[in-house]
Amino acid sequence: MSEARVFVYGSLLPGLHNYSVISPYVVAAKLGRVRGRLVDAGPYPALIADERRTVRGMWLTVTIDGIPRLDELEEFIGIEENNDYERVWTTDADDPDLSGWMYIWTHPRGCRLLDTDWWPDAVHDKGNEPQ
Repeated sequence: MSEARVFVYGSLLPGLHNYSVISPYVVAAKLGRVRGRLVDAGPYPALIADERRTVRGMWLTVTIDGIPRLDELEEFIGIEENNDYERVWTTDADDPDLSGWMYIWTHPRGCRLLDTDWWPDAVHDKGNEPQ
């Protein structure tokens, strides 16, 4: 069985509303951090590159069949296409041996930058409990 590793930081985290999209494909999970900053896009976050900050999340090892489901959810059509999120290769901020795919925005698109490094805190602060 072929597998891939994906860093998730928002609604795809276990216990949040989009985890069910990826949960059938998850074979392992590990906490991690990547370089970047969270952007409040309403019911879900985006992450933009920022070498001065980190974002906490989880590295999910998924069967390769999970990648097309994630691409569909994140509206990633392919490189050099008009995507909602870009799929990029990244490395954990603390463990250089841990790397995989991550979905990001290239800029904040006028959305509010968050001061937290953990999306569930932002959801809680908005008065919305994770679903």
